Amino acid sequence: MQKVMVVAGTRPKMIKLAPVVRELEKYPAEFKVVVVITAQHRQMLDQAMKLVKISPSYDLNIMEENQDLPDTAARMMEKFDSVVKKEESDLILVQRDTITSLICALTGSHHKIRVGHIEVGLRTYDKYHPFPEKINRHLISVITGLHFAPTERARQNLPPEGIPEENIFVTGNTVIDALFMTLDKLKKDKLKLQSLNSQFSFLSSNSKFILATAHRRKNFGNPLQNICLALKEIIKYNDNLEIIYPVHLNPNIQEPVKRILKDNQRIHLTNPLDYESFVWLMEKSYSF
Repeated sequence: MQKVMVVAGTRPKMIKLAPVVRELEKYPAEFKVVVVITAQHRQMLDQAMKLVKISPSYDLNIMEENQDLPDTAARMMEKFDSVVKKEESDLILVQRDTITSLICALTGSHHKIRVGHIEVGLRTYDKYHPFPEKINRHLISVITGLHFAPTERARQNLPPEGIPEENIFVTGNTVIDALFMTLDKLKKDKLKLQSLNSQFSFLSSNSKFILATAHRRKNFGNPLQNICLALKEIIKYNDNLEIIYPVHLNPNIQEPVKRILKDNQRIHLTNPLDYESFVWLMEKSYSF
């Protein structure tokens, strides 16, 4: 039996890793799954854990008020190291490009444990775009023994960097698996659907709507202002269209979005949404 440690720190990563955990759990004679969360983002990660109904074996709970990357990394490495020593896993799985993925992959390599990296091969060829995710991706690729690429194009980016072809596997993107799992769950839950229809009853039944989101660090400043101005233009020239925009709580997002968009009756600014609500809106939004 192989012991596989699956590590997540944020809501998106837990959602993307849930299909992997579920698939491994189908083969109890072959795999023992150990789920570790770092709680890099505490509240939103807890929301995801409740949604996917996965209970962690270990909760490192590293989040502190006003944390910065060096402090976060140091606490995470110390706590995760003790888990690695205790569990002696055969494989550690990390997802994409967070500080959780980098630190846990690095810690695993210190113990000569094989690391699998999910959603590899995304490249911008600018180490500060996005920052620090771009740097994290490259560093994890150096550490990793198994590379799981979402697309053929992503796979093609890896051999020129010295990664052996036999260690790269094109798997598709697990976020698509998570999306369809959630949609299937929603379609079977009539009470939840009624609740969602009520929650978003402010959307006109006679209008189409666009679901918008923009919160990445690379959009801070002028890029985000331009996105907001573009949304205003779309509404200006389309009378039968509405926009719903869940606004991230970061002040760098809140200020320009509310300043530019708050007074338009057909642009609905909401608080951040849980994953099920967001998926429901994606399903109902206008397709061009």
